[in-house]
Amino acid sequence: MRSPIERWLPRLFKLGFLLILCLGAWQCRNGWPVSANLMDLVPQAGADATRQLAETRIQEPLSRQIIALVAARSGADSAEPARRLAQRWTDSELFSTVQMELAVDLTALRAQLVAGRLAMLPAADRRQLETAPATYAQRRARELSDPFSSSGLVPADQDWLGLTRRAEQALHPGGAVQYDLRTGTLQAEQAGKRWVLVRAETQDNAFDSGAPQRVAAQLEQDRLVLGADGAELLVAGGPLYAAAGRAQAMAESGWIGAGATIGIILVLLLALRRARALLAFAPVAVGLLTGTVTCVAVFGSIHLLTLVIGASLIGVAVDFPLHWLGKSYGMADWRAWPALRRVLPGLTISLAASLVGYIALAFTPFPALTQTAVFSAAGLLGAYACTVCQLPAWMDGWSPRPWPPLMRFAQAALRAREHLAASRGALWLGALAVAAVAIGGVSRLSIQDDLRQWLSLPAPLVQQARQIGEITGFVPTSQFFLVRAPDTDELLRRQARVSQALDRLIERGDLAAYSALSQLVSPAADQKALGLSLASSAARPGIWKPLTDLGIPYEALRQELLSMAALPALTIDEALQGQQAERWRSLWLGVHDGQAAGMVTLLGLRNASALDAIAEAAPGVTLVDRSGELNRMFAATRIEAAELKLLSYVVAAVLLLLTLGRAATWRILAVPLAATACSLAALGYLGQPLTLFSLFGLLLVSAIGVDYAIFMYERVAGAPASLVGILLSAATTLLSFGLLGLSRTPALANFGLAVALGVAFSLLWAPWIRAPGETGQPSSFNN
Repeated sequence: MRSPIERWLPRLFKLGFLLILCLGAWQCRNGWPVSANLMDLVPQAGADATRQLAETRIQEPLSRQIIALVAARSGADSAEPARRLAQRWTDSELFSTVQMELAVDLTALRAQLVAGRLAMLPAADRRQLETAPATYAQRRARELSDPFSSSGLVPADQDWLGLTRRAEQALHPGGAVQYDLRTGTLQAEQAGKRWVLVRAETQDNAFDSGAPQRVAAQLEQDRLVLGADGAELLVAGGPLYAAAGRAQAMAESGWIGAGATIGIILVLLLALRRARALLAFAPVAVGLLTGTVTCVAVFGSIHLLTLVIGASLIGVAVDFPLHWLGKSYGMADWRAWPALRRVLPGLTISLAASLVGYIALAFTPFPALTQTAVFSAAGLLGAYACTVCQLPAWMDGWSPRPWPPLMRFAQAALRAREHLAASRGALWLGALAVAAVAIGGVSRLSIQDDLRQWLSLPAPLVQQARQIGEITGFVPTSQFFLVRAPDTDELLRRQARVSQALDRLIERGDLAAYSALSQLVSPAADQKALGLSLASSAARPGIWKPLTDLGIPYEALRQELLSMAALPALTIDEALQGQQAERWRSLWLGVHDGQAAGMVTLLGLRNASALDAIAEAAPGVTLVDRSGELNRMFAATRIEAAELKLLSYVVAAVLLLLTLGRAATWRILAVPLAATACSLAALGYLGQPLTLFSLFGLLLVSAIGVDYAIFMYERVAGAPASLVGILLSAATTLLSFGLLGLSRTPALANFGLAVALGVAFSLLWAPWIRAPGETGQPSSFNN
């Protein structure tokens, strides 16, 4: 007869589940709260506002910018296909800006060069004018003698010293990209092909729901249209990577979930042989929904990688009903509520032990672990509540039909274990052999963590990005220098010192190029000093004799030299005005807390080892290496997660001591410890590294091992029935996590493999647990 509590439990569960459904619907009011931004899963640096602004500036191109190179068929107009592509992008309304032709205002550019000819002069030319003006005059005379080397935007009679030409050359970004005056486009040539550069920024962020897919679909259509005319298209950009990552994650979560579901259906039908046994999926659905809603409530969204891992939670959430239904193999009069009462202590202790591990992981500083821990903990609570409160009501008056071969297999396995355990000498010898093999495997284990393991970009996208870098000569890097100083002049001087060190890297071939504000403008004090120095040299005509020998009137030259002292100093803000300064505009961060701040960005970095020393070239210089910081944080988090997990073992041990006693505690904890050691050894023999995700998988294994050990120790309905429940649970878990091991994302595949190995070893060692009073002699297992 059902108790009042058993009658009220289903009602309470339905009310709670209705609240979760309402909360989930409210969370989706503005669209699916699913994130594809990889940075949501990594720790945010505890940086000040200036550094956060700098990192935001660096990330902006990754989230919105699209770079395309278009090559026309042989003999055709090189700019026509690019012009068509730019028009298609404009018409699509997917892009906020599309830039193909540069509408250069030559009159304004000449005026800017004339006004800033001292400020924009390269450092080497400044030093030569100050220390050896006669040498500079001889070089300028040779230039004027050669019409090809003296041409520039500003006519020679308006700039006899050629300062504007030097400033104009300094504005060139380097690399293979050149401005084509005929078409007004930026072009690069490689292997006889001329590529035209097209740049655009998307209306939406790369990580906005649906936006990357629309951009990717548009580019596929563009490729087909241009290809029909024989044109080639290369494209790269953050929105394309986001679209590929989202599509892959959704596809993997779909087929992993579908594969696990189909496999579990077959297991349920084979083992219990009743259609109503499929109601065991109800806790799975409740667990997945509860985990998702909780994650969105805590973090504001749920990441796609969490959803992929969540799909594998199917195999764990179904364990609760399977342990309960599996007791039908040892209970001839199995009924829903009485059977639940018998397994409820074991289910509750198992849940508590698992939650202890997840709660420990939730305190790690790594959002990837924290989000997955919160999802899993909430999902298990939801699955437990559904199993305990609602499932017995649905199955009241119903009983499964056990499959006899499975029972006979469990009995045979336990009988074989008893025969092996009867010989203590053989038992100790086997234990020593297993320990030796495990030590050998662990010694082969390597530790590896890299943010790139979280990505699995399609080969065509990677290849196109590589080609664009080779053609243009520009390969952006994640490292940059943040430079701060008390005022703008000191900021420019410190950046100049960093630039000198970077120039040596370029000479060695370790760096392709860099961008610094000091390339665009010199300190105001230096501008004034150079102007005065040039004005004073007007009284020494001998210095400028190489120019006057060419026929340049000395009076005109003298007037130009005297005018230098009257030139107003150009500030950073003024220098950044105009189209010529686009390359440097994002590098200026302004003045924050009384300090001027700017960045030095790098291109084509081949050797990062020298960057730390360059950061010491001047005070106020900080090397920002986000990927390096994350990789170092991986190692620290891995250690912290292991420490927390050890703490969770202590808490679990206390919990087991209080509920089951000392003898049970060491027996139960021996199973997950042995399974973890054997899994580490197996990873070593398989050549798989130990990563943060595989460590997390092994931490999950410890919870699973505790579950199996508790049920084998309690032996509700007999040891064979308990083993059947464990077999069914292991089968479903292996189905889900085994499929996760086939993921194309290295981190997820490593995680799935670690869990699958751990479950297999937990299944191997759990039957060796002896219940209190067990003699170790063979028995018939007919109970």
